[in-house]
Amino acid sequence: MICIVLIAAPPGLRGNLTRWLVEVSPGVFVGRVSKRVREGIWRKLEEHTVFGQSVMIEPARNEQGWRARTAGVDRYHPVNVDGLTFFSPRPPLCEADHTQAHKAH
Repeated sequence: MICIVLIAAPPGLRGNLTRWLVEVSPGVFVGRVSKRVREGIWRKLEEHTVFGQSVMIEPARNEQGWRARTAGVDRYHPVNVDGLTFFSPRPPLCEADHTQAHKAH
């Protein structure tokens, strides 16, 4: 089973997803598809998510049983903490940014 969340997506993309998935709430899609279809859906999401955000939750062999993929410009970023996935509202700081942030305080 997969779950997709779209924010500020073009209407054509939402319509395209309804070929394989059920829209349970505006911009939220769920369904069971093959790996091949899932990969095709993800390619389409990457192509058409220009100004918004796409998040796809899919099955994985890990502690949580799922993994997340994100696409778009203003997106939350999956962060791995001891094998668990959490979401950060901004990109993680790189080492250089982290050093500069400490110098500013």
